[in-house]
Amino acid sequence: MMIVVGYDVALSENDGAKRLRRVAKICTEYGQRVQFSLFECVVDQLHYLELKDRLTKVIDPERDSLRFYRLGKNYQSKIEHIGVKSIIDVGKPIIM
Repeated sequence: MMIVVGYDVALSENDGAKRLRRVAKICTEYGQRVQFSLFECVVDQLHYLELKDRLTKVIDPERDSLRFYRLGKNYQSKIEHIGVKSIIDVGKPIIM
C-alpha cells in the first residue's frame, strides 16, 4: 500500500534539529522524499506499523506532529504531480 508521511518538528528547542534529522532518516528507509517534510512509501501493513512506531518514539508529541495518509494499493490514480522535481515510481523495482 502507498502511504504518505508528513511531519512538522519544532526547531525552537535544542533537540529539535536532532529529532528532525532522525525523523527524515527513518522515513528514507521506507520511501522517498517528495517535499521537504513529505515522504511517499510503498509498504505492507507490518512495515507501516513499524514505521509509525519508530517515528512516534522519536517525536515530541507536545511540540511535533506526524500525519499518515493511507492511499492503498491503487494509489497511482490518486496522485497528481505538477511542476519540477522528477521522482522515482516507488512501486517499481529500482534495479532492473
